[in-house]
Amino acid sequence: MTTSYLQRRGQLQTYFDRTAVDAWKRLTSDAPVSGIRATVRAGRDRMRNTLLGWLPPDLTGCRVLDAGCGTGALSVEAAKRGAKIVAIDLSPTLVQLARERLPNDLGAGSIDFRVGDMLDPALGSFDYVVAMDSLIHYRAADVVRVLSDLAARTRESILFTFAPSTPALALMHAAGRLFPRGDRAPAIEPVRSVTLETLLAREAGLATWQTGRTQRIASGFYTSQALELSDTCAQWSHMHA
Repeated sequence: MTTSYLQRRGQLQTYFDRTAVDAWKRLTSDAPVSGIRATVRAGRDRMRNTLLGWLPPDLTGCRVLDAGCGTGALSVEAAKRGAKIVAIDLSPTLVQLARERLPNDLGAGSIDFRVGDMLDPALGSFDYVVAMDSLIHYRAADVVRVLSDLAARTRESILFTFAPSTPALALMHAAGRLFPRGDRAPAIEPVRSVTLETLLAREAGLATWQTGRTQRIASGFYTSQALELSDTCAQWSHMHA
């Protein structure tokens, strides 16, 4: 992987494992939060529900990668549908919190929590991959390379989010630069939808993949856009099975 990807990965690990642990613990719980963080919580809830809505209602026997699982909310809901989840995150602290919050009963599903890189080939292959807000900090070219790498080990579809380039988002990013350096999150990398789709179309490793559903969620200080990538070869096989 590129140097820019590895550098940003290191920054993210430090931020989510040290700087922002307490903030993320509250944000991903039912604890009271400030008005700004409440809009982010609401936006993340809507985005999670959107991505879950794009997965089959019955995931029995399916292997699903939750790439950048955070505190595990999406993993839990997918596991309740019968999926075998591999949930991985760079932050050992967030993964430990996810383990502590794990419900006693997941039905036929299961969750295997891991600490590490979503691109680790040792994770194996999957039917579905979900990457909610875990790629928004990387440059568009690196995002496409990550998706290409994941596609080589994914049978059905990849659901991911990116930061859409909008005037409002640019203004929020500019305001964020006013915070003390130690309090800043690693910069989000906004990209225009048309630019991202062009890069995806040009990526050799995604030659048999096509974009599908998309949904932008805007809630106060939260703006993110979901995009579905599906393998056309897999679709053809299902149609002629």
